[in-house]
Amino acid sequence: MEYFGYLASVIIGLSLGLIGGGGSILTIPILVYLFKIDPKLATSYSLFIVGVTALSGCFSHYRMGNLKIKSALYFAIPSVFSILIIREVIFLKIPNLLFTINDFQVTKNFLIMIIFAILMVSASISMIGKTKTQIHAISTNYWQLAVIGAVIGTISGFLGAGGGFLIIPALLFFAKLPMKQAVGTSLLIIFINSAIGFAGDLYIGAPIDYIFLLSISSMAFIGMFIGTHLSKKIDSNKLKPIFGWFVLIMGIYIIIKEIFI
Repeated sequence: MEYFGYLASVIIGLSLGLIGGGGSILTIPILVYLFKIDPKLATSYSLFIVGVTALSGCFSHYRMGNLKIKSALYFAIPSVFSILIIREVIFLKIPNLLFTINDFQVTKNFLIMIIFAILMVSASISMIGKTKTQIHAISTNYWQLAVIGAVIGTISGFLGAGGGFLIIPALLFFAKLPMKQAVGTSLLIIFINSAIGFAGDLYIGAPIDYIFLLSISSMAFIGMFIGTHLSKKIDSNKLKPIFGWFVLIMGIYIIIKEIFI
């Protein structure tokens, strides 16, 4: 299964390079189901893998003129505060065993995977549906962007997700960016969120296998390189529905596996 895991890791970077998100949607299931990593630790690992992969993509998109620094900072700063509060304060106080229904135990790990799967299904629906490639507006609403950043930071902190599948719509509708710029800017936000979240996990003493993380990240780098170059030639809006169906299938699989298998 590990060989499949390394191969699947390429898709993490491919997704980030092509549509500016979806990396964490793939990373958590890959770590949990293919590498048998504990879900709680997988959230920390995901922050590292997605973060460094997104950083590598930032350089390419910067050269292409797709990074909007001001929008990224308005989004990322409140998002970072939310991530730190969730991961370093609230997350640590959630007990491993939440409650029991008959003989079925609802644990913290179960809750993480189920919420993640629900978000995957929700995100897949928006990806499968038609999206407008350009949104016409007078100016960017930076304060609304900051509020959305705080909300998405809360989700990112709990799930260990970069949040790209939520960041892209926010940049389209509140920052009023074209799709290509939303993709590039989302990578910068993902890197900032992931880096701060992972640094916080290091501070509280999360056990980290750096050799493993670097090996997964190197495979994701390959995918990012391919995805970034393909994004120059392929309309990312045409790829989103395909990726959306893939995410939908994975989300349904996680729900079935966690509840019934």
